[in-house]
Amino acid sequence: MTDTVSRPAIGTTPQYDPRLTNEDLAPLKKQTWGSYNIFAFWMSDVHSVGGYVTAGSLFMLGLSSWQVLLALLVGIGIVNVFCNLVAKPSQVTGVPYPVICRASFGVLGANVPAIIRGLIAVAWYGIQTYLASAALNVVLLKLFPALMPYADVQQYGFLGLPLLGWASFTLLWFVQAAVFWTGMETIRRFIDFCGPAVYVVMFVLTGYLIYRAGWGAIDLSLGEVRHTGLASIPVMLGAIALVVSYFSGPMLNFGDFSRYGRSFAAVKRGNVLGLPVNFLVFSVLVVVTTSLTLPVFGELITDPVETVARVDSTFAIVLGALTFSVATIGINIVANFISPAFDFSNVSPQKISWRAGGMIAAVGSVLITPWNLYNSPEVIHYTLEVLGAFIGPLFGVLIADYYLVRKQKVVVDDLFTMSPDGRYHYRKGYNPKAIAATVAGAVVAVAPVLVPVLAPAAQYTWFIGMIVGLAVYTLASKR
Repeated sequence: MTDTVSRPAIGTTPQYDPRLTNEDLAPLKKQTWGSYNIFAFWMSDVHSVGGYVTAGSLFMLGLSSWQVLLALLVGIGIVNVFCNLVAKPSQVTGVPYPVICRASFGVLGANVPAIIRGLIAVAWYGIQTYLASAALNVVLLKLFPALMPYADVQQYGFLGLPLLGWASFTLLWFVQAAVFWTGMETIRRFIDFCGPAVYVVMFVLTGYLIYRAGWGAIDLSLGEVRHTGLASIPVMLGAIALVVSYFSGPMLNFGDFSRYGRSFAAVKRGNVLGLPVNFLVFSVLVVVTTSLTLPVFGELITDPVETVARVDSTFAIVLGALTFSVATIGINIVANFISPAFDFSNVSPQKISWRAGGMIAAVGSVLITPWNLYNSPEVIHYTLEVLGAFIGPLFGVLIADYYLVRKQKVVVDDLFTMSPDGRYHYRKGYNPKAIAATVAGAVVAVAPVLVPVLAPAAQYTWFIGMIVGLAVYTLASKR
């Protein structure tokens, strides 16, 4: 079934309800992003400290290297397929994620997924800014050792963060806000640079470690192989789930970016390059560099910034740490700044512009003191995993509505009308079926997180929530 999209004719100005639109949420007049821009988006998303640690952790599960690579390819292949599914409705209509959600949740009900996704992004935005500031601290302490006392939270600390940490966090907070404030075109150029820059540093770092340790020291299995035969299958499935879960946030609101794609074919090409190809290459570089830290530095180091900090050259340390800081800023902007900007703007388009929505998220990221959140595994476990349990159902409802219920037919003008005759008005602007499906999926998905006896299923919460949300919504809609 091909997509059918009813859009206003070129040159016309449809009378969209001001309660539902502003220039940021309205359908794009020009869609200019090519395959490289989408490719660079995924590079920025993967090439960060978090991406490095996630990729490295896959090789520490006690599997053989070929099993890890197979699980990695299957997981990223699933992500690629799902991203294409999410990309299409926004690319063909030219509207961001919260607006396309109006087709399933209702013109007002779309605020439910928007706020949920926005809150998750705010938490991760603060955490990623904190991680980037930690990388910057490595540079500052290497260049100016006298700053060491100011890195001690016991001597100069406030709300759990030392003075130097506050300075680095504040600096990066303003840098990210400045990049964001200049608009999507500047963000596009920024992410076009970030991903490739990390590759340069990674290849140089890999070459340096190979020079120090020799080719024979490379080991693609980080630790002993503990799982073989049938016993390895549950571990491989867990690795696949980990890969999908890592991308679940950006995957849900990928429409915020695919809407800029000049064609769906260009978006698909960018996804193939940025996901299976890029993630595989990056993961191999990660495991090679991580394995070589043992013979070179005498211990296994999984943090790229710490690895760079062990290099003898001050220039190399500064360059490497700054690059990972910039890369983390890149992923933060694309994954955790743009999403809440659209999401919060969708709540009240005339009062909250795209820029204002982003700044709400930025301020919120400070108020939650993300360093305390990150340093408390129990808090982050319950806060983010409970919120994360909603991501799967939201994804399931979006996909079910567009592909299974509406058969890829969207009337764009009806996404922006409060008329009771509009296709997406439902009951006073809300679709009870979509909300019920989301709640049902979230309740089932969060159970393994909160109930100890179900803990083994916790790694599959995204899949559980997605399947339940999709099934409940499809059945309810067809009735």
